[in-house]
Amino acid sequence: MGKDKLRRFAEIDTFSNVLQLDAGKELKGQWANGFFKNDNLVVLELACGKGEYSVNLARMFPQKNFIGIDYKGNRIWRGAKTALEENVNNVAFLRIQIENILDYFAPGEVDEIWITFPDPQPQLSREKKRLTSPRFLEKYMGILKPGGFINLKTDNDGLHAYTAEKIGELDMRVHVKTEDLYHSPYADEVLSIKTYYEKKYLTDNKNINYLRFSFE
Repeated sequence: MGKDKLRRFAEIDTFSNVLQLDAGKELKGQWANGFFKNDNLVVLELACGKGEYSVNLARMFPQKNFIGIDYKGNRIWRGAKTALEENVNNVAFLRIQIENILDYFAPGEVDEIWITFPDPQPQLSREKKRLTSPRFLEKYMGILKPGGFINLKTDNDGLHAYTAEKIGELDMRVHVKTEDLYHSPYADEVLSIKTYYEKKYLTDNKNINYLRFSFE
């Protein structure tokens, strides 16, 4: 591990807006009141990477609480540091494996989920690791409030098509579906937030897919 990664891992251990591994389990069912000290809605960004989406959403919606989740601490460092420097107090970061998410959030505790440019896991043998595979969707169903939304932004056409197929098989409700977000009527201020990776994809003239769906 390089010196920068080691330094970042050491730093996030001191950040007040970062919880790692078992440290967040005691907040299950208590994130709004116990961590953010309010009664506001809780929104998650899964595989948040550097946390650009989480931080920008927190800036836009100070009346909501945002939690970016990723296992790579050296990436979380960037978003967490920015939030601390700019006093964006309604965003936090949780370093865990997403497959363990049910250990950290109670039924109905989460208002909305964002999945922004996750690893598409294109190999068939890795289907279960896709963040929109049925086993993950079942976990999200266990923590989302009734009618809560899931948002998927991806440059990967295969993951977009796969997710749409699984949504159909599970009889879930699609609210928005587009294979070319920025040439659609849906590219509002929220959906136009661009992560580090999205900027690279757009430079390469890749289309951006977007899905918004719910269990009801």
